[in-house]
Amino acid sequence: MSLREFRKNLWKGRVRINIREKLELIVATRNRGKIREIREALKGLGLRLYALSDFDEIPEIEEDGKSFTENALKKARFYSKIFGKLTLADDSGLEVERLKGMPGIYSARYAGERASNRENNQKLLKEMEGIPLSKRRARFKCVMALVSPDGKEAITEGTCQGRIGMRQTGKRGFGYDPLFILPEYGKTMAQLPLKEKNRISHRGKALRKLRKTLRTFMGMVV
Repeated sequence: MSLREFRKNLWKGRVRINIREKLELIVATRNRGKIREIREALKGLGLRLYALSDFDEIPEIEEDGKSFTENALKKARFYSKIFGKLTLADDSGLEVERLKGMPGIYSARYAGERASNRENNQKLLKEMEGIPLSKRRARFKCVMALVSPDGKEAITEGTCQGRIGMRQTGKRGFGYDPLFILPEYGKTMAQLPLKEKNRISHRGKALRKLRKTLRTFMGMVV
C-alpha cells in the first residue's frame, strides 16, 4: 500500500490505528529483537512504545540510503509523517575490517533480500574462511534518528568493537550476535543477558545518548 492509499483509507476509516492519546513514541521497526532491546533501554521514561508490527496495512519504505544515517532519518521522517507522532528509527549493522566494512548497510540482506539471520551468518563465515581470529576485527554500528511531527530531528550513534568468531555460539540476541566475539568477555554477544548486552552494545550506547534528547522531544508532543 502506498502512502497516498494509506492516508485515504485512514481518512475513510478503513484503517484503524488504535493509539491512545498518551502515546509518546513510534518505533519504526518490525524487528522483535530490536524492539525488545529498545524497550529495555528506555525503561523509566514513562514512554508508551509501539512498533510497526502493532498496526495493520502500514506501508513499507525502501532503505536505499548510502549510510546508516540516511536510512535511519528516512525511516523516522516517513513514519513520523504517517502517524503524526514522535518517531524513533535506527539503522545498524556489522562492519568487518577484512571485508572493507562489509556487510555494513547491507547487513540484514547480506545473503539476499529475504535472507534469514542464519543465512547471513553462514555467508559471513564463508567469506572469512582461512582468516585467523587475530585478523577478524569488526564492529557493530548503530545510528538512531528521532523525528517529531513538527520536523525537529536528533541523531545519536553507538559502536561496539569485537571480532568475528569461527562458529556461531550462544542463543540470545539476533542477527550477527552469535558470531560477534567480545574479547574482554571471552563471549559472543549472543551469550550475554539482555541487560548486559544493552550496557555495552552499539544500540545500547546510542539509546543512552538519546535518553536526554527524548525528554526534550517528549515535551513537544501532546
